[in-house]
Amino acid sequence: MQETWLHTLGNLTLTGYNSEYSDRTFAEKRDMPDKPELGFRHSPLMLNVGLGQVDQWNEDAIKTRADRLAEIALNVWAAPKLAADVLAGHRPNATVAGYKIEDHPRLLKGKLRELFDALRKEVLALDPCVTEEFLKWYVAYKAETNFVDVEPQAKRLLLTFNMKFAEINDPKILCRDVTGLGHQGNGDVTIGFASLDELPYIMGLVRQAFENQMGSGSDA
Repeated sequence: MQETWLHTLGNLTLTGYNSEYSDRTFAEKRDMPDKPELGFRHSPLMLNVGLGQVDQWNEDAIKTRADRLAEIALNVWAAPKLAADVLAGHRPNATVAGYKIEDHPRLLKGKLRELFDALRKEVLALDPCVTEEFLKWYVAYKAETNFVDVEPQAKRLLLTFNMKFAEINDPKILCRDVTGLGHQGNGDVTIGFASLDELPYIMGLVRQAFENQMGSGSDA
Protein backbone atom coordinates (compact mmCIF):
# COMPACT_ATOMS: atom_id res chain seq x y z
CA MET A 1 0.00 0.00 0.00
CA GLN A 2 2.85 2.40 0.79
CA GLU A 3 4.42 1.87 -2.64
CA THR A 4 1.08 2.56 -4.33
CA TRP A 5 0.01 5.70 -2.45
CA LEU A 6 3.23 7.25 -1.08
CA HIS A 7 3.71 9.99 -3.69
CA THR A 8 0.08 10.57 -4.66
CA LEU A 9 -2.01 13.69 -4.11
CA GLY A 10 -3.97 12.33 -1.16
CA ASN A 11 -0.82 11.48 0.81
CA LEU A 12 1.11 14.72 0.26
CA THR A 13 1.07 17.97 2.23
CA LEU A 14 3.20 20.90 3.35
CA THR A 15 4.81 21.33 6.73
CA GLY A 16 7.60 23.25 8.38
CA TYR A 17 8.05 20.54 10.98
CA ASN A 18 9.26 17.53 9.01
CA SER A 19 12.23 16.94 11.32
CA GLU A 20 9.88 16.87 14.33
CA TYR A 21 7.51 14.47 12.58
CA SER A 22 10.34 12.13 11.55
CA ASP A 23 8.93 8.59 11.19
CA ARG A 24 6.15 8.99 13.76
CA THR A 25 2.76 7.38 13.22
CA PHE A 26 -0.06 9.40 11.69
CA ALA A 27 -1.80 9.76 15.04
CA GLU A 28 1.38 11.23 16.56
CA LYS A 29 1.83 13.64 13.65
CA ARG A 30 -1.80 14.65 13.96
CA ASP A 31 -1.73 15.37 17.71
CA MET A 32 1.99 15.81 18.59
CA PRO A 33 1.37 15.16 22.33
CA ASP A 34 4.61 16.89 23.37
CA LYS A 35 4.01 19.92 21.09
CA PRO A 36 0.31 19.99 20.10
CA GLU A 37 0.68 23.27 18.22
CA LEU A 38 2.87 21.49 15.65
CA GLY A 39 0.35 18.73 14.86
CA PHE A 40 -1.80 18.50 11.76
CA ARG A 41 -4.84 19.06 13.98
CA HIS A 42 -3.71 22.67 14.55
CA SER A 43 -2.16 23.36 11.16
CA PRO A 44 -3.05 26.83 9.80
CA LEU A 45 -2.71 25.59 6.18
CA MET A 46 -5.92 25.08 4.19
CA LEU A 47 -4.20 22.08 2.60
CA ASN A 48 -4.35 20.29 5.96
CA VAL A 49 -8.00 21.00 6.74
CA GLY A 50 -9.72 17.78 7.82
CA LEU A 51 -6.61 15.87 8.86
CA GLY A 52 -7.39 16.52 12.52
CA GLN A 53 -10.66 14.59 12.17
CA VAL A 54 -9.09 11.47 10.58
CA ASP A 55 -8.69 8.53 12.96
CA GLN A 56 -6.73 6.14 10.73
CA TRP A 57 -4.44 6.96 7.82
CA ASN A 58 -5.15 4.14 5.40
CA GLU A 59 -6.02 3.61 1.75
CA ASP A 60 -9.58 4.86 2.14
CA ALA A 61 -8.44 8.01 3.95
CA ILE A 62 -5.88 8.76 1.23
CA LYS A 63 -8.44 8.27 -1.55
CA THR A 64 -11.01 10.45 0.21
CA ARG A 65 -8.53 13.29 0.69
CA ALA A 66 -7.29 12.96 -2.90
CA ASP A 67 -10.84 13.30 -4.23
CA ARG A 68 -11.47 16.37 -2.09
CA LEU A 69 -8.22 18.07 -3.12
CA ALA A 70 -8.80 17.23 -6.77
CA GLU A 71 -12.23 18.86 -6.62
CA ILE A 72 -10.70 21.99 -5.08
CA ALA A 73 -7.95 22.01 -7.72
CA LEU A 74 -10.52 21.94 -10.53
CA ASN A 75 -12.04 25.13 -9.13
CA VAL A 76 -8.73 26.87 -8.41
CA TRP A 77 -7.15 26.00 -11.79
CA ALA A 78 -10.19 25.91 -14.03
CA ALA A 79 -9.75 24.69 -17.59
CA PRO A 80 -9.68 27.48 -20.20
CA LYS A 81 -12.85 28.06 -22.17
CA LEU A 82 -11.71 27.78 -25.78
CA ALA A 83 -13.52 27.23 -29.03
CA ALA A 84 -13.36 23.63 -30.24
CA ASP A 85 -11.23 24.48 -33.28
CA VAL A 86 -8.73 26.42 -31.16
CA LEU A 87 -8.53 23.67 -28.55
CA ALA A 88 -7.98 20.98 -31.19
CA GLY A 89 -4.77 22.65 -32.36
CA HIS A 90 -3.28 22.50 -28.86
CA ARG A 91 -4.08 18.93 -27.89
CA PRO A 92 -0.99 16.89 -26.84
CA ASN A 93 0.45 14.58 -29.46
CA ALA A 94 -1.75 16.09 -32.17
CA THR A 95 -0.73 15.57 -35.78
CA VAL A 96 -0.82 19.10 -37.20
CA ALA A 97 0.47 18.78 -40.77
CA GLY A 98 -1.15 17.77 -44.05
CA TYR A 99 1.07 14.71 -44.40
CA LYS A 100 0.44 11.44 -42.56
CA ILE A 101 2.23 8.16 -41.95
CA GLU A 102 0.85 6.72 -45.21
CA ASP A 103 2.99 9.28 -47.04
CA HIS A 104 6.08 7.42 -45.74
CA PRO A 105 5.83 3.91 -47.26
CA ARG A 106 8.94 2.71 -45.42
CA LEU A 107 7.15 3.24 -42.10
CA LEU A 108 4.13 1.14 -42.97
CA LYS A 109 5.49 -2.34 -42.29
CA GLY A 110 8.46 -4.48 -41.41
CA LYS A 111 11.50 -3.62 -39.31
CA LEU A 112 11.30 0.15 -39.81
CA ARG A 113 7.69 0.22 -38.61
CA GLU A 114 8.72 -1.70 -35.49
CA LEU A 115 11.57 0.74 -34.83
CA PHE A 116 9.36 3.76 -35.51
CA ASP A 117 6.52 2.61 -33.26
CA ALA A 118 8.92 1.97 -30.37
CA LEU A 119 10.67 5.31 -30.86
CA ARG A 120 7.56 7.46 -31.25
CA LYS A 121 6.03 5.93 -28.10
CA GLU A 122 9.07 6.91 -26.04
CA VAL A 123 9.41 10.38 -27.59
CA LEU A 124 5.73 11.29 -27.14
CA ALA A 125 5.94 10.12 -23.52
CA LEU A 126 8.66 12.65 -22.70
CA ASP A 127 6.15 15.40 -21.95
CA PRO A 128 2.51 16.24 -22.75
CA CYS A 129 3.71 19.27 -24.75
CA VAL A 130 5.46 17.08 -27.34
CA THR A 131 3.68 16.89 -30.69
CA GLU A 132 4.26 14.76 -33.76
CA GLU A 133 4.17 16.26 -37.26
CA PHE A 134 4.50 14.27 -40.48
CA LEU A 135 6.31 16.24 -43.14
CA LYS A 136 7.34 15.35 -46.68
CA TRP A 137 10.80 13.96 -45.89
CA TYR A 138 10.73 13.24 -42.17
CA VAL A 139 8.64 13.13 -39.00
CA ALA A 140 9.18 16.05 -36.63
CA TYR A 141 8.81 15.94 -32.85
CA LYS A 142 8.27 19.35 -31.36
CA ALA A 143 8.04 21.15 -28.05
CA GLU A 144 8.67 24.83 -28.70
CA THR A 145 9.93 23.80 -32.16
CA ASN A 146 11.53 20.67 -33.64
CA PHE A 147 13.93 18.98 -31.21
CA VAL A 148 14.34 15.73 -33.15
CA ASP A 149 13.48 14.83 -36.74
CA VAL A 150 13.16 11.21 -37.88
CA GLU A 151 13.91 10.41 -41.52
CA PRO A 152 13.00 6.92 -42.81
CA GLN A 153 15.86 5.44 -44.83
CA ALA A 154 16.20 2.07 -46.54
CA LYS A 155 17.45 0.08 -43.53
CA ARG A 156 17.32 2.51 -40.62
CA LEU A 157 15.81 5.65 -39.17
CA LEU A 158 18.07 8.70 -39.31
CA LEU A 159 17.56 11.01 -36.35
CA THR A 160 18.61 14.65 -36.49
CA PHE A 161 18.87 16.53 -33.18
CA ASN A 162 18.27 20.28 -33.16
CA MET A 163 21.50 21.01 -31.28
CA LYS A 164 25.03 22.13 -31.94
CA PHE A 165 27.38 19.17 -32.22
CA ALA A 166 29.45 20.45 -29.29
CA GLU A 167 26.35 20.33 -27.05
CA ILE A 168 25.59 16.61 -27.37
CA ASN A 169 26.86 14.18 -24.73
CA ASP A 170 27.58 11.05 -26.79
CA PRO A 171 29.78 8.67 -24.73
CA LYS A 172 29.71 5.97 -27.41
CA ILE A 173 30.76 8.49 -30.09
CA LEU A 174 28.03 7.34 -32.47
CA CYS A 175 26.71 10.73 -33.53
CA ARG A 176 27.82 12.48 -36.70
CA ASP A 177 28.58 16.18 -37.03
CA VAL A 178 26.65 17.48 -40.06
CA THR A 179 27.36 21.15 -39.44
CA GLY A 180 27.40 22.87 -42.80
CA LEU A 181 26.37 19.73 -44.68
CA GLY A 182 23.14 19.40 -46.59
CA HIS A 183 20.57 17.22 -44.81
CA GLN A 184 16.82 16.99 -44.30
CA GLY A 185 16.38 17.57 -40.55
CA ASN A 186 16.98 20.53 -38.25
CA GLY A 187 20.23 20.68 -36.30
CA ASP A 188 23.87 19.68 -36.52
CA VAL A 189 23.76 16.18 -34.99
CA THR A 190 22.60 12.93 -36.62
CA ILE A 191 22.57 9.28 -35.60
CA GLY A 192 21.24 6.10 -37.22
CA PHE A 193 18.73 3.88 -35.42
CA ALA A 194 18.67 0.35 -36.81
CA SER A 195 18.00 -1.99 -33.87
CA LEU A 196 15.63 -1.99 -30.90
CA ASP A 197 18.63 -2.76 -28.69
CA GLU A 198 19.83 0.78 -29.43
CA LEU A 199 16.62 2.44 -28.18
CA PRO A 200 17.70 3.22 -24.58
CA TYR A 201 20.87 4.96 -25.80
CA ILE A 202 18.98 6.74 -28.59
CA MET A 203 16.40 8.01 -26.10
CA GLY A 204 19.17 9.38 -23.90
CA LEU A 205 20.21 11.55 -26.83
CA VAL A 206 16.62 12.49 -27.68
CA ARG A 207 16.07 13.56 -24.08
CA GLN A 208 19.14 15.79 -24.27
CA ALA A 209 17.74 17.52 -27.35
CA PHE A 210 14.36 17.99 -25.66
CA GLU A 211 15.86 19.35 -22.44
CA ASN A 212 18.23 21.57 -24.41
CA GLN A 213 15.26 23.17 -26.12
CA MET A 214 13.25 23.50 -22.92
CA GLY A 215 16.21 25.06 -21.10
CA SER A 216 16.47 22.33 -18.46
CA GLY A 217 19.75 20.74 -19.45
CA SER A 218 22.37 20.14 -16.76
CA ASP A 219 26.05 19.27 -16.48
CA ALA A 220 25.46 16.47 -13.98
